[in-house]
Amino acid sequence: MFTLNYKVTTSCCDANGRLKLYSALQMMQDCSEMWINTEAGVKKYFDENGMAQLLVFRQVEVNRVPVYGEDLSVTTSVYGMKPMFGFRNTVIRDAEGKACYTTWSMGAFVDMSTGKLSRIPAEVLATMNLDPQVEMEYKDRRVFMPKEGVVACEPYKVMKNDIDYNKHVNNANYVRIAQEFLPDGWDVKSMRVKFRIPAKMGDTLAIDTAEENGKFYVDIKVDGNSSTLVEFEK
Repeated sequence: MFTLNYKVTTSCCDANGRLKLYSALQMMQDCSEMWINTEAGVKKYFDENGMAQLLVFRQVEVNRVPVYGEDLSVTTSVYGMKPMFGFRNTVIRDAEGKACYTTWSMGAFVDMSTGKLSRIPAEVLATMNLDPQVEMEYKDRRVFMPKEGVVACEPYKVMKNDIDYNKHVNNANYVRIAQEFLPDGWDVKSMRVKFRIPAKMGDTLAIDTAEENGKFYVDIKVDGNSSTLVEFEK
């Protein structure tokens, strides 16, 4: 388990002084990335073998949106490990310890030189400290774009500031891009994101949207293939 403390500052807020979902995701990601420093066995193996854990799915439940000036804590805990996948909870809590955002995510272990899945040996997995699974509604990680009512939107060109140190679009930036297509007044209460193909510098992303059964979908595509599919629920 690993925790970072934050304050909701100006750069994290929207026009109404509320924490941006994008900023909340950045906090979650930073905490998750720093977590590996607490697991010496896994970190050593990753460093020696040029590996990283890349996000393939995240579910976010929004209990309350914090506002400007609030103190927050972000905690990441791993509750499951397989040879090629890890499962974690990340929770953002307010100063009273109440959960504002409750999430679970799945990451894939990848050889960064080849971009392919890579297994972690059993003896390395055995060094991991696993925590109890956080209580929340665990929705299916399979997300599907509706077949009817799909609208093609203005494409998006990947720019320098979209890229992180893994040399592809940072996972929070996909959600930032997707949110631009949400209808006005859409207050996100739940979100599922499926990450498939990483977009890279200079890619032109095709954007399709659809609305079905009270949910809004944004499919971000690279070269005609789905890169990231986001499902927003209000």
